[in-house]
Amino acid sequence: MQTRWMDNDLYGHINNVVYYSWFDTAVNGLLIERGALDIHSGRVIGLVVETQCNYFAPLAFPEPVVAGVRVARIGASSVRYEVALFPGDENQPCAAKGHFVHVYVDRSSRRPVALPTQLLCVLETLK
Repeated sequence: MQTRWMDNDLYGHINNVVYYSWFDTAVNGLLIERGALDIHSGRVIGLVVETQCNYFAPLAFPEPVVAGVRVARIGASSVRYEVALFPGDENQPCAAKGHFVHVYVDRSSRRPVALPTQLLCVLETLK
């Protein structure tokens, strides 16, 4: 992912709220890319119900950011994703790590549903 000028805050590094956006982008982008999530017309959507982040080193524009994603837990209708963010320079340690939990719900009713088979298949590859 590419940092943007507007991501920097007054202190000269990426504002903390942007990290949560990267978490969301990394996970949903991966699910869309692998055919497990249809954000426009899919019957099932994931809602974030929990999120957390630990920061270890600052990131700043214009450096790119690399995200690593894994699945830590699969429930009946929920998934805990863990995400690590690294500076674009592969020789640098993790800048931040965190998690978020998606509860998968019916798009119309917003009631929890069982994880779709196609989603489960993709999630198993990320464990």
